Amino acid sequence: QVHLVESGGGLVQPGGSLSLSCAANRAISSIDIMGWYRQAPGKQREAVATITSVGFQNYAESVKGRFTISRDIAKNTVSLQMARLTPEDTAVYYCTAYYGGWNWGNGTRVTVSS
Repeated sequence: QVHLVESGGGLVQPGGSLSLSCAANRAISSIDIMGWYRQAPGKQREAVATITSVGFQNYAESVKGRFTISRDIAKNTVSLQMARLTPEDTAVYYCTAYYGGWNWGNGTRVTVSS
């Protein structure tokens, strides 16, 4: 199992930027896939961005060109850089890691509002 702790959520104005971080309790180089999902009020959880153990990245169409996922293997963290945020990006963002099964953090709330 992998224990994941997210940080970095908060309130940001439309058009602004925010960075999320996810800390894992084991070497992320050994984890097949890590990524970020989000769940907006009244909606299903959806994939935002993922990154594999060899660095392959995948993004939801709605965030391509605005969000960037990255890893810091030395720190065992995965980050999500978010730019040009819109109210539609408002959600609880969850870090996930596939290691023998899907593991999830508790989430961090992002609110985009003026």
